Amino acid sequence: MRRSSLPAILCAVMVLAGCARSGNIEIEDLLTPTSAEVTGAIPAPSTPVPPSKVGLGSESEGMPQQPLALMPPEPVPDALAPVVRTAGMPLPSINPKKLAAPAPGHPVVKHRFGDAKPVNFGRASPHALAVHGVDVSRWQGEIDWADLRMHGANFAFIKATDGGDHLDPMFHRNWRAAAAAGVKRGAYHFFYWCRSASEQADWFIRNVPKEPGALPPVLDVEWNGYSSCKKRPSREVVLEKMRVFLTKLEKHYGQRPIIYTAPDFYRDNLQGEFLDYPFWLRSVAAHPSEVYPGRNWLFWQYSGSGLSKGVDGRIDLNVFYGGVEDWHRWIAANTG
Repeated sequence: MRRSSLPAILCAVMVLAGCARSGNIEIEDLLTPTSAEVTGAIPAPSTPVPPSKVGLGSESEGMPQQPLALMPPEPVPDALAPVVRTAGMPLPSINPKKLAAPAPGHPVVKHRFGDAKPVNFGRASPHALAVHGVDVSRWQGEIDWADLRMHGANFAFIKATDGGDHLDPMFHRNWRAAAAAGVKRGAYHFFYWCRSASEQADWFIRNVPKEPGALPPVLDVEWNGYSSCKKRPSREVVLEKMRVFLTKLEKHYGQRPIIYTAPDFYRDNLQGEFLDYPFWLRSVAAHPSEVYPGRNWLFWQYSGSGLSKGVDGRIDLNVFYGGVEDWHRWIAANTG
């Protein structure tokens, strides 16, 4: 009996291993239509842009990511206790003792941005808020950061990585030049749903410097209709992957990461979740309170068709929730 059952057992083990390598049993695909609203979803500029440096698979270039072996859930430490605030109010700092020390030497510049497709937000206009900024990637090409700063870019979120092997070819140049121009900057990662969260966090950490004065890192989570990855994980799996990624970055950088998202992904996955994390919300047709009712937010991406000196073509525009003093206090408390 034992001899005759051994081949069957070995065969079963090989079949299971093959399934794990294929990645097909990780999560079922959902059949709901994908969204075309993605970060920086603007036409490619007429001027040449640097080629993307792509490894085995890229979110940006539409090449398939390499599937990973099925692994047990990654450990996640206990989350911090949820914070109850009025919707839209900035989060308390990680270190409240620093609140009494506004950051010196970083004056807020009033923005002079234009917009190719302006929206009338009425009394809830982002222009009623004082601290504006931008987010950029290789699609903005060569940026004159000093000029962009003078025209109102008080902060910038710069595309760094996506997936587990793609680095934006303009990231390091933008990272250095923005700092030299006096722009408070942070880096963001575009999450790829066909790769493990731990591997993606390691890739981000490998490429984004840990520097005093940098804004907290950003996790960009969306449904991307242009992605080579057609999976839409369940809400449970999405939340687990996000926790793994966020926890790993917070441990490395010593800063609580910011979560960026768009309306459809938020509706499917994030309502009532991550109450103790700062949010950066895309809402280009209405105030975030209408699109994300009840959600506290720290940054609002209000346009994907912005115009500014220092950049050829269009650029995403953003605003910080709060006044100038709120900004300085938040910077002092959250940039190390």
